[in-house]
Amino acid sequence: MVSGGTTIEFRGITKTFGAVRAVDDLTFSVQPGQVTGFLGPNGAGKTTTLRMLLGLVRPTSGSATFGGVAYAQLPDPLRTVGTALEASSFHPGRSARNHLRVYAAAAGLPSSRVEFVLGVVGLLPYADRRVGGYSLGMRQRLGLASALLGDPAVLVLDEPTNGLDPEGIRWMRGFLRDRAAEGRTVLVSSHVLSEVQQSVDRVVIISRGRAVYEGDLDGLEASATVRADSAERARLASAIALTGAAVTTTDAGVIATGITTEEVGRLALDAGIALTLLTEERAGLEDVFLELVGGEAA
Repeated sequence: MVSGGTTIEFRGITKTFGAVRAVDDLTFSVQPGQVTGFLGPNGAGKTTTLRMLLGLVRPTSGSATFGGVAYAQLPDPLRTVGTALEASSFHPGRSARNHLRVYAAAAGLPSSRVEFVLGVVGLLPYADRRVGGYSLGMRQRLGLASALLGDPAVLVLDEPTNGLDPEGIRWMRGFLRDRAAEGRTVLVSSHVLSEVQQSVDRVVIISRGRAVYEGDLDGLEASATVRADSAERARLASAIALTGAAVTTTDAGVIATGITTEEVGRLALDAGIALTLLTEERAGLEDVFLELVGGEAA
């Protein structure tokens, strides 16, 4: 169990590149003991935000901190924050074991950590193989191993399921949940909600550099839409509208939100309107996600 816990805080962070505002006044926090998904279509500003968090890009304004301390001021960053942003930033001629040994030596970490993290990510059988022959999924695991070297309290991972097969994605979900259960702070970016929805506790969704949602997945559930029809369609629509529900009349019937099927049924019965259709529809999480980001291509 990790004691204390470290909160990641973004406060009004903004980044402009010339006339382009890549990140726009972004404010949110990431709590320990949870997996937080950082979601948005490609080009939404996720990677720029993470790079500002890790001191790789200077913000135009605002701040990003770990427990109130900027990454550049952390006394021992590798033991505080583990990061995996690029699955291709390895020397192709070096083995995974040697790659990790170089990182461990530079950080003053014992070589025993190298063997430990190789075992955690399932790369021990391939540890002496050159990284140039690794698949993308294996490089993702090596990136995770690098992130775990310092036994950090915080993990920041950019698209960690990219290149993983279904078994690898399932493993990754368990890995993220286990790290959070230890009390660590886990921030995971993705442009596909379905890849993280089974592992995250909270989500922050951005579009065009701005936050459009922050909360748990239950809060993303779309409100129910009631579809009803009758030979007296106009009278049915009017009766529903009188309740304050939003009503749209189409060739396929009446569509209403802000009212339940039970309420529509009771209303029709009281008004003597015979219904030929009464059903409830609920949009999936992916549909809500796409609506929030304005249908931007992922």
